[in-house]
Amino acid sequence: MGPTFAEVDGTRPRPGVLGSLGYLLTNLPLGVAGFSAMVTLFTAGLSTAIVWVGLPVLAAAVLIARAAGRFERDRVHRLLGTYVATPYKPLPPGGLKGRWKARISDGATWRDALYLVLLLPIGIAEFVTVVTFWSVGLALVTLPFYCTYLPGGAYFFPGYDLRWIVVDSPVDALPWAALGLLVLALAVTVTRALGSAHARFVRAMLGPGPRARRLAEAPTEHPGLVA
Repeated sequence: MGPTFAEVDGTRPRPGVLGSLGYLLTNLPLGVAGFSAMVTLFTAGLSTAIVWVGLPVLAAAVLIARAAGRFERDRVHRLLGTYVATPYKPLPPGGLKGRWKARISDGATWRDALYLVLLLPIGIAEFVTVVTFWSVGLALVTLPFYCTYLPGGAYFFPGYDLRWIVVDSPVDALPWAALGLLVLALAVTVTRALGSAHARFVRAMLGPGPRARRLAEAPTEHPGLVA
């Protein structure tokens, strides 16, 4: 049997906690930038293409999308430890027209652009999830150290005016600190799971397309080679 695509395109994603955390937290600002660039450039380019003014704008959008795809593959490799093979077809030698035709007809170019658009909603969900788990866990773990310094000399849940739970001493805060340790353990698991899931998403969107994956997984006479 020939090698599987995971073997050809790198190991299965098993990112570390710190790498996943850094990656997931930066997805939101990068998603905002990528979404804004793609929507703005393609909208402006298509709306003015009829008078030729939009063609350079569309060309810039294509180049930015491909450059962002390269950056993202490198970022996934550095932070999530996941290799993603370059999916682009080789540019033909010769004139500028042929090279641009190859870029535009390459499906990888449009997957790069689509990824930049999708990174915004995905980045929002990942950011909110990660920040919620880590902030709640850290707040509970450190509650014994700061609960008496809060307004009123205690921690009130859900608020100062509605006091369902009152923690007014470090001793009373210890059970909540223990709960915080459990939340942090869950935060580690969730962070690594999200990092792994996003690495697989990047591989699917920014790696070689379905045809290349089928070729990689097909049996060959030489198992170490892929057509």
